[in-house]
Amino acid sequence: MSLRVLVTGGAGFIGSHTVDLLLEKGYEVRILDSLQPRVHPNGLPDYVPREAEVVVGDVADRTTLEGALQGVDYVVHLAAYQDYLPDFSTFIHVNTESSALLFELIVAKRLPVRKIVFASSQSVAGEGRYACAEHGSVTPDSRPIAQLERADWEVHCPSCDRPMDPQLIDEAIARPHTTYAISKYAIELLAHSLGGRYGVGTACMRYTYVQGPRNSFYNAYSGICRIFALRIQHGSAPVCFEDGGQLRDYVNVRDVARANLLAMEEETNRARIFNVGGGRAVSVRRFAEIMLSACDSSLEASIPGQFRVGDTRHTVSDITSMRELGWEPTIPVEQNVREYLDWFGRYRDTGQYLVEADRLMREQNVIRSVA
Repeated sequence: MSLRVLVTGGAGFIGSHTVDLLLEKGYEVRILDSLQPRVHPNGLPDYVPREAEVVVGDVADRTTLEGALQGVDYVVHLAAYQDYLPDFSTFIHVNTESSALLFELIVAKRLPVRKIVFASSQSVAGEGRYACAEHGSVTPDSRPIAQLERADWEVHCPSCDRPMDPQLIDEAIARPHTTYAISKYAIELLAHSLGGRYGVGTACMRYTYVQGPRNSFYNAYSGICRIFALRIQHGSAPVCFEDGGQLRDYVNVRDVARANLLAMEEETNRARIFNVGGGRAVSVRRFAEIMLSACDSSLEASIPGQFRVGDTRHTVSDITSMRELGWEPTIPVEQNVREYLDWFGRYRDTGQYLVEADRLMREQNVIRSVA
């Protein structure tokens, strides 16, 4: 008899690729997904395999989640709420409460779940780790808005105020600066405390900037590929916030799915945290150039002196822990872009989405200009 895996958010971006790989490896799969209209306005996507059982419902609803857990050996908990909007309570309700409810049901009903893989985020680390020439290693607070309004983009040492050099971010760093990041850090704390107490193995996956096909076109939070592709398609230059020098760590969704399975199958009851990144630092300006080249566009990136509240300066992960499991990112950022553009090409009449995403972020004062 095959082992059964519950994948919450299994109709989504990372979830659907994880479902594909689980089925390929011979697991039985049950998907629990709310098919949130802002992400799935047309209902269940056509890429969801028929072999997977699909339950439509809210992962934070007790009755729904209890039913979905029946007969399950593993849980890959990817359902999450993410947005630029200030829906602070929704982040906690969907992301953190659903994770606590998972443990509550497993303990109360004595369900034989072997392990839970949680979707965490590198946002838990906040600004990460930097090196000051005088004061050594520093894990700084987020940059003050007053500093960003002066177009001073670098992270400064809190002791001597010198600009610092970014370092790789390891799993020991936890300095969440946004409500979304706090909701993910709370999941890690729950996993460590409750997983250890009740003998349920856990793995919290700190994804960096995940890219590839099926990243919902309709969700304004879907990231840099969507934003840049929309602008280029409509003859507008991609806009780089700050000075475009921010370093990012882009990873392909299929590499992420492989990481999820390796962490799930690792035979341990320990609570573990894994960074899942692309292993290569790429500046936002360079990413714009890669995308313009892939689109065969003669446009050049625009750097108009704007910034986005809540953004980190540099985020590049130390992926040593995942490498120790035998995992390695295999798909470079250039291929990420090509795969996304192939996916993006199915959409038509996209102008309204470009205007709407920009309007919402400006309305909520997320995008600001330097003074």
